[in-house]
Amino acid sequence: MSDRLIIFDTTLRDGEQAPGIALSPDEKVAIAAQLGRLRVDVIEAGFAASSPGDFEAVSRIAKEVNGPIIASLARTHPDDIDQAADALGAAERSRIHVFISTSPIHMEQMLRMTPKEVFAAAVEGVKRARRYTDDVEFSPQDATRSDPQFIVDICRAAVEAGATTINIPDTVGYATPAEFTAMLSRVYADVRQGNEDVIVSTHCHNDLGLAVANSLSAIHAGARQIEGAINGIGERAGNTSTEEIIMAVKTRQDVFGVEIEADTTQIFETSRLVSSLTGYPIQYNKAVVGRNAFAHESGIHQHGVLRHRETYEIMDPAAVGHKSVIVLGKHSGRAAFSDALTKMGIVLEDEDFARSFARFKKLADRKGEIREEGIRAIVEDETGIKAEELHLVGIRLSGGDDQTPVAVVKLQRGEAVVEYSADGDGMVNAAFVALQDAFSLPASLVDYRVSPLTSGADAMAEVNVIIQVGPDTYSGHGVSTDVVEGSARAFVAALNKAAIDRSASTEI
Repeated sequence: MSDRLIIFDTTLRDGEQAPGIALSPDEKVAIAAQLGRLRVDVIEAGFAASSPGDFEAVSRIAKEVNGPIIASLARTHPDDIDQAADALGAAERSRIHVFISTSPIHMEQMLRMTPKEVFAAAVEGVKRARRYTDDVEFSPQDATRSDPQFIVDICRAAVEAGATTINIPDTVGYATPAEFTAMLSRVYADVRQGNEDVIVSTHCHNDLGLAVANSLSAIHAGARQIEGAINGIGERAGNTSTEEIIMAVKTRQDVFGVEIEADTTQIFETSRLVSSLTGYPIQYNKAVVGRNAFAHESGIHQHGVLRHRETYEIMDPAAVGHKSVIVLGKHSGRAAFSDALTKMGIVLEDEDFARSFARFKKLADRKGEIREEGIRAIVEDETGIKAEELHLVGIRLSGGDDQTPVAVVKLQRGEAVVEYSADGDGMVNAAFVALQDAFSLPASLVDYRVSPLTSGADAMAEVNVIIQVGPDTYSGHGVSTDVVEGSARAFVAALNKAAIDRSASTEI
C-alpha cells in the first residue's frame, strides 16, 4: 500500500457547477496556475465536451500549466472521450475521467438504461479512453445509493478494461462515515485485489455536512486519492474542501499516516483567488481559510495564545499563508489590550492604562470589534485628561422633529459629578453650548471635522475640532460610535486646554 495521498482538485469542473459561477477560460487558467503553485497532484480542468468555453479552458490549461496531471471529465459517450483527448493533447501528463451513473434511480429515471447496458457502456468507455492515455479514471456516479455488488462488478470490469483509478462518488452526500468506509473497504479488497497500479479514490458531496469526514474516513479503508474543491464549492452544498483535507492530513499525521506534496503556504492565496473570481464569499468561520479561522476574541483564549500559540491553535496560520489575529472586542481582557498597545509602540502609566482600557471596554460593548486605529484614538482621547480637568461621563439627548434639541452633559472633576443642559441648533450645537456653560468659557467653534475610523453601520468616528476663546485657539479630538458623543469629547478636550491655559495665565 502506498503511503502517498493524491490530491485531485475539481474546483474548475465540479466546483464551477455551483449555481451562478461561470468562469472564463482566462479565469480558469489563472486558478489552474495557482493550483499548480499549491502543488495539487491532479487538476480536473473541466468537462471538455460540455461547451466550447470548457473545451478551450481544458486545452489552454493542458498547454500552459505544468506540474499537475491535467484531467477532463467525460461521459462514456465516444464523442465525449474523443473531445477530452483532443483538449488534453498538449498536456505533459493527462487523464481522462470517465463516468456513468449506477444507482437504480439514475439508471431508470435519467439514463433510461438497464444495468446490463450501463455495464457495457462503462467497459467500452474505459477502453476508448485507454487508447489515448494510460491514465484513466472511472467513476460509478451515485455509488453510495447503488447496489454494492453492482459497484464491485462494474469497477472490476473497468480495471480489466484499463482503468488505473477507481473513484467512488457520494454524489448526493448521502453516506455516513461508517457506511462510506465499509463501501471503500469492499472496493479496495474486491476490486483492487492487491494490484498496486490501481488507486481507490473518493469524491464526496456535502449535503449532510459530511464530505470531509467521509473522505478522511476512507483513508483508513485504503483510499489514496481524495477529490475536492477549493473552499468546498460545487453543486448544492458543495464538495469536499481541498484545503481542509490537506491540513487535516498534515496536522494529524499520527492518525492518517499518509504523505501529501501540497505547498500549504499557498492555501490562503488560492482560496482568496477562487473566491474573487467565482464571486462566492468565504464564510467567516470557514475552517483553515475563513477570516476567523485564526482569530481570537475571548479574553481567556487571547491570554493563552499570547503566552503560547499552541494553547488554542492546532495549526500554525503561517503554514497556510494566513495569520493569527487578536480581535479586540467586548470579550477581550487586559492582556490582549496591553499586547495591542505594545505592538503599536504605546507605553502607558498604570492610571492611563486603566482609563484607556475602561473606555475601550465601554466602546467594545457597542461596537463589537475595535481595530488599531480605534485603539490609538481611544488612547489619545483618554491620556490627555488630567485630574484637575473635567471628564465627560455621559451625554443624554432629547428633542427632534419639531422640538428644540436639548443636550444634558454629565461631567466629573475629581470625585464631583455635575450636569449641565442646554438647547441649540441641532444636537451637536446643543452639546457645545452645554459644555461652554460647564466650563464657564465663552468659546466659538472655528473648525469641525468628522472622520470615519471603521466601516459599517456601527462605525467608529473621530471628531476633530478647533475652538476659539478670546484671541487664542485650541484643538481637541474625540472618538465614539456616536457622532454627538464623539463631538462632545472633542469639545471637552479643547475646552480643558483652554481652561488650563487661562488658569495658568491668571496664576502668573
